[in-house]
Amino acid sequence: MRARKKKHAQERLALCRDYLEEDPRAHRGAWREWFVSSGRMIAVGTLCLEIGCGKGDFATGYAKRDPAAAFCALERIRDVLVLAAEKAKEKETHNLVYLCEDAQNLTEFFAPGEVERLFLNFSDPWPKARHAKRRLTSPLFLPIYREILAPDGVLCFKTDNAALFDYSLETLPAAGFEVSHVTRDLHNSPENEGNIQTEYERNFSSQGFPIHRLEARKK
Repeated sequence: MRARKKKHAQERLALCRDYLEEDPRAHRGAWREWFVSSGRMIAVGTLCLEIGCGKGDFATGYAKRDPAAAFCALERIRDVLVLAAEKAKEKETHNLVYLCEDAQNLTEFFAPGEVERLFLNFSDPWPKARHAKRRLTSPLFLPIYREILAPDGVLCFKTDNAALFDYSLETLPAAGFEVSHVTRDLHNSPENEGNIQTEYERNFSSQGFPIHRLEARKK
């Protein structure tokens, strides 16, 4: 679905420039140091990355809950990023920064083993077979995640789409990930403790759709 154009998007983004990083390549391998040297944090506990952050509900919620986490949130659609950046500014989440980039280029922004927690929340399912390679859990993207994840890093995946979840349960092990904490009804499982909901999650759940979730670690 194409995002609607936001009025005065550039001007609105300019007002939130402290929450945008236009040159993420400059911090490759040194994100922790940058979060501290830029005055955003005193010290970094965990370096987190969300891919496809949408309007920023999860990113801002996680960053506010864990002020020791340095959180990078990636969204390639600039008109969506406007809303996320405004939300971060409103909530003063100084340990959060947004990147307007494509996930295929992640290895240009993060060094091998640099990311400790990686989140995929309600990614586009791309249901048609000819679009399968665009899915964020496809064999195109999984080797990229393996490269940037720390040895003990974890990938957390949530979706309302059962077909995408089944697909991911196949592709992740095939790409060298060990899958755990699998649930097909997150909100009625022990895994829901501490769960931060996204806007999509609230909408789907209110309509009666179960939420699927898993964690994956490098073998």
